[in-house]
Amino acid sequence: MWLKKSLLTKLLLGMLVCAMIPLSVSIIISYRTTTSSVQSQIADINRQAMDSSTYYLQRYLDNLDQITLSFYFDPVMMGYLRSPSPPDYAERLYISNQVYTISKERPEFRAVRFSSAHTGEVYTNSAFLRLGEGYTSGTGSTPENDPEGWGETYGYEVVSMNGERLLAFHKPIIDYPRTTLLGVLTMYIGSDELEQLVRSGAASEGEQVFLMIRKDRQLLYSSDGSVTSEQEAQAAAAAGSGARGALRAEWKGQPGVMVHVSNDYKGMPLTLVKFIPSAVMNEAADRSLRQSLVIPLIMTALVLICSFLLSYMFMSPIKRLVRSIAQVQSGNFDMQPIPARQDELGVLEHRFQAMIRGLDDLMNREYRHRLELTTARLKMLQAQINPHFLYNSLQSIGTLALRQGAHDVNDKIAELGFILRYSMDISTETVPLKKEIEHIEHYMSLQLGRFKNRLSYTMSCAPDALHIPVPKMILQPLVENSIIHGIERGHGSGSIHISIELHQELIIRVMDNGKGMTRETIESIRREYGGRHRTAGKETGIGLINVLERLRLRYEGGFGWDIRSTPYEETVIQLCIPQEYLWEEALSSGKREEESA
Repeated sequence: MWLKKSLLTKLLLGMLVCAMIPLSVSIIISYRTTTSSVQSQIADINRQAMDSSTYYLQRYLDNLDQITLSFYFDPVMMGYLRSPSPPDYAERLYISNQVYTISKERPEFRAVRFSSAHTGEVYTNSAFLRLGEGYTSGTGSTPENDPEGWGETYGYEVVSMNGERLLAFHKPIIDYPRTTLLGVLTMYIGSDELEQLVRSGAASEGEQVFLMIRKDRQLLYSSDGSVTSEQEAQAAAAAGSGARGALRAEWKGQPGVMVHVSNDYKGMPLTLVKFIPSAVMNEAADRSLRQSLVIPLIMTALVLICSFLLSYMFMSPIKRLVRSIAQVQSGNFDMQPIPARQDELGVLEHRFQAMIRGLDDLMNREYRHRLELTTARLKMLQAQINPHFLYNSLQSIGTLALRQGAHDVNDKIAELGFILRYSMDISTETVPLKKEIEHIEHYMSLQLGRFKNRLSYTMSCAPDALHIPVPKMILQPLVENSIIHGIERGHGSGSIHISIELHQELIIRVMDNGKGMTRETIESIRREYGGRHRTAGKETGIGLINVLERLRLRYEGGFGWDIRSTPYEETVIQLCIPQEYLWEEALSSGKREEESA
């Protein structure tokens, strides 16, 4: 029973459950997912380090290429190489010294050889003799006799000398700016510097690094000195076909992940493959898991400590709100001031009091509205007497005009009387379209007398549409809008054309060539019709908005309208009412006529 009646106890138990369940779930999920996440991070870190290594490898190969340019800066050497006749002893000695000088440029150079294209003679340094008779370099291809094959295939390759893998760099010496081949300079580079570049980062125990060149994945360097052909093929297969990636693999029975990165150097792929044992990754994952559990445990302890204080703080505004509700139920709307609080419960109290004040104001406004409605009905009854006096006065003025011989004045007064009688007849909601047209003709007759030669109008109407009932007073506001905002504010003369067509829809168009409307004005009318914006102090489109609102209330979403305007060329206001609504209107109109008969 104490649990059902005590909200404070429920909050404490709820907070305890809400704290322990997520913690337990997070521990289980973290234990299962941290390993995968850490492995992915380790793979990304290694890929970034391998990207840096391939960048430095590219710079190293650039430096090797710069060394071969020493021939071009020696005019004596270039003269000897251009000579088609066999060199004498001094020339051979000079060329051999140049080859020897290049071989001493870097300590990792194992051998340097130059093969003359003109004489076919070969110049080597002394270390080249260690290559042995069993070595075949594959340099029989030259840019001159095999221009398509030369490049990646013969520019770089991996050779073996005395059990050591060497990078063979074949550089053709061209007699620029001509394309004559003078010879091929070949440098055989050991892996001393390559090892420093590839293993620049601190490697963990059990990690293996492999450097491969060319598309056929020739293994140039391996941190594991004893690599069999099967293991070499495994490392090449781990590189895959993409520029970078990682996959699970085993190396000498040890599970782990193979990470590879491949970048191009002058069209030749440089591929780094690194094997990371699972033990290394799991060690990092376990360490990360232990660190990630510290914060949830601390937060759980803080939640348990603060739960009681927070629960107690929640109860005070809730009890105060309950008392306020009971006060409103008793009919007392005078709310007492409450302490200022910025949290959700404080907002709830303030909103409740604002709602009560709004309810009180609404009740007062409803009472005032009933008084105003009664007053408006009284004024409407009084206003019904005024049109009769106005009609009689106009008739007296027309009679006086006839006596004075002013027939035009009498005609205009008669037309004005028709217009007033038609517009003030509040008992009729719908009329045949024919009466709307007659009303427009009277209205335009008065406007033509006002504007003289500045205004002209034409009208076309489908005969089948003349007897269709339409809401009263939908044409005059459109025509009046064209006169006031188009013709009257324009310059020169103007014309108005009223077009009424009947197809699947009743289409009414009012067109004029007056001042027109700007895009901002049209958008303002659309916003005002949509009820999203009201432009205070402007009269543009008031009559149009009135017509649109009446049609929307009558046909709901069953009618359409549009406005398009090109200033001083054409402004078109179009209304479209579906024919099915018109038939319903005609049927209801016929029933009303039968009942009145």
